[in-house]
Amino acid sequence: MALAPLPSQPRAHPSEPPTRRSLVIVGAGPRGTGVLERIAANMPELYDGSGLDVHVVDPYPPGGGRIWRHDQSPLLRMNSQARNVTMFTDATVEMAGPVLPGPTVHEWTGGDGRAFVSRREHSGYLRWVYERAVAALPDGVVVHHHPHRALRVDGARTERQTVLLEGVDTPLAADLVILTQGHLDAELDEEQTRLADYAARHGLTHLPPGFTAESDLSGLAPGAPVIVRGFGLAFVDLMVLLTEGRGGRYEDGEYVPSGREPVLYVGSRRGVPYHAKIEYPLVGERPPLPRHLGPREIDRLLALPGGYDFRRDAWPLVAKELGFAHYHRLFTAHPERTRLPWAEFDRAHAALPHGGPELHALVASAVPDPADRLDLTALDRPLAGVRHTTDEALQAHLRGYIADDLARRRDPAHSPDLALSHALLAVYEQLAHLGDLGTWWHGFFSYLASGPPDPRLRNLLALSRAGIVRFLGADLRVVAEGGVFRALSPTLPGRVTEARALVEARLPEPTVVATRDPLLRALYADGAAATPAGFLAVDPVDGRVLDRTGTPYPRRFALGPHTDASGAGGFTRPGTNGLPFRQNDATARTALAFLRDLSRTAPPVT
Repeated sequence: MALAPLPSQPRAHPSEPPTRRSLVIVGAGPRGTGVLERIAANMPELYDGSGLDVHVVDPYPPGGGRIWRHDQSPLLRMNSQARNVTMFTDATVEMAGPVLPGPTVHEWTGGDGRAFVSRREHSGYLRWVYERAVAALPDGVVVHHHPHRALRVDGARTERQTVLLEGVDTPLAADLVILTQGHLDAELDEEQTRLADYAARHGLTHLPPGFTAESDLSGLAPGAPVIVRGFGLAFVDLMVLLTEGRGGRYEDGEYVPSGREPVLYVGSRRGVPYHAKIEYPLVGERPPLPRHLGPREIDRLLALPGGYDFRRDAWPLVAKELGFAHYHRLFTAHPERTRLPWAEFDRAHAALPHGGPELHALVASAVPDPADRLDLTALDRPLAGVRHTTDEALQAHLRGYIADDLARRRDPAHSPDLALSHALLAVYEQLAHLGDLGTWWHGFFSYLASGPPDPRLRNLLALSRAGIVRFLGADLRVVAEGGVFRALSPTLPGRVTEARALVEARLPEPTVVATRDPLLRALYADGAAATPAGFLAVDPVDGRVLDRTGTPYPRRFALGPHTDASGAGGFTRPGTNGLPFRQNDATARTALAFLRDLSRTAPPVT
């Protein structure tokens, strides 16, 4: 097949009879690339039409798209090891389409599989995957890349759709549209609007939630205090760009400043960074999952009259599943630290409700060391109830906490932590079938299972020792008064940190009700359904967009984090039956079958 040069060939006006079938994919990043790969894989079986134009719409280069484009700092890295990232299906993927294996990032680069490659390197991998998918399409299929923003989709349910592009007079005609925009910018909420207005009136710097790699950091002056709210991966990017990105360096584990760094005062709800990646493999028997939260339980939750409540109905099952994985590993890999045979403990654990006194008594009697017991509440809020009387005591506490976490994540004696991480991934895959879960679960999962590589937290410790990073504590509150921003935390009662700059180090919520994406906003305004949390509602089977009566649009599909069937965050690990692969395959097959049937019932005019 051919990859059409830019600009693409002239297009017919949507009202004219089509000469060829047309498919528009809005978004050329990893999700759009994955859908294109599945279209190529399924086309020999499902599409026997007389030709097809695939229009890929994205102002950024195909493959990496916006987030993974090559044009970003070489200091920024992926958050997964190269061996754990793939864009290709394997025999574990439960799908109707054919398996077409391909290399992981590690196999493609030929480097160390344990490495966290740069985002620039990963951009090259994604571009290669895109070009491979294009090359796999049969003769008669032409891919056109349009480097524009898509502004809206119009068209009645039973008619061809039109896709309006920014700066282009003639819209694209489409028999089908698949929306794979990926991560979205958002309008400022009430609090962020108030802070932005305050900053403008007083000449302050305010950076709202956004993509750190794209943020204008020039207003963060050398030596000046900056309040940072958020301690996850967005903070890690910010830390890198404001230190090494400004000429600093690390020598023998210590940070050597360039003199151009601001001073980062960082806090969050938890007040601690995400846990580091675990540095050892899981050997021996793996917990046989699912045990307490599988497809049967998910079906029961979906069938509850009036719908399910996550905390009331789903969380107890999640907690039991995580507990099962943790204790399975403890009892089978470290039996000397237990007092009961595993089979006896497992029977009793399975029969007792989560959170009840009987379960606590069972664990206390069978696991003598409290450090070996799973306490999800303490994991989620490690600074709950912690109070310090001096700033230096707080700094020392947080440095000790981070150092202990780094040591633990390297020590196989704590291998129940790794079993818990695997269980979190398995639970995330199951919960994706429930749709809209709100934000707490995603944050909890990322905090425990999707933290930064070990070296990033070691660098954080060095920056703390150098005075470039100062910890603020938990339950951080920011107020705008006195012509400055002020940060307060109950972890150090009475301390008030003042700064003329505030950075909200987190991503915006990917909702269609608040997004700045004009196409999705128009789609919602025109009648597409959204969940209570604001995500685009789609058919869980094939990703077709739903209207507010729950009826699917036959010619519109959507996949990705802005939908209620987004799947696990990040890239898919090989050999894990990845949900994104299953979703991409189902969407591609439904789309191709629709185009095939359309060609048979209403052949295009040539």
